[in-house]
Amino acid sequence: MNAIAPGYFETELNAELMARPEFVAFVNGRTPLGRWGQPAELAGAALFLAAPAGGYVNGHLLVVDGGMTTTLFG
Repeated sequence: MNAIAPGYFETELNAELMARPEFVAFVNGRTPLGRWGQPAELAGAALFLAAPAGGYVNGHLLVVDGGMTTTLFG
């Protein structure tokens, strides 16, 4: 079984967070790419895991967060 661990993505569910400039600045500042993810970027990870190209990937947690986790432990 595989899983996807998403970071912050621009979706309707995050509209309240995105309406708070200080929170948007926090996310952008902690994310090496400097922005929130777009849903299509998350879809690519899901398609990879579901496609034959990911057929031999097993027991993996694919983090799709623009690099944010790399800043949490440094």
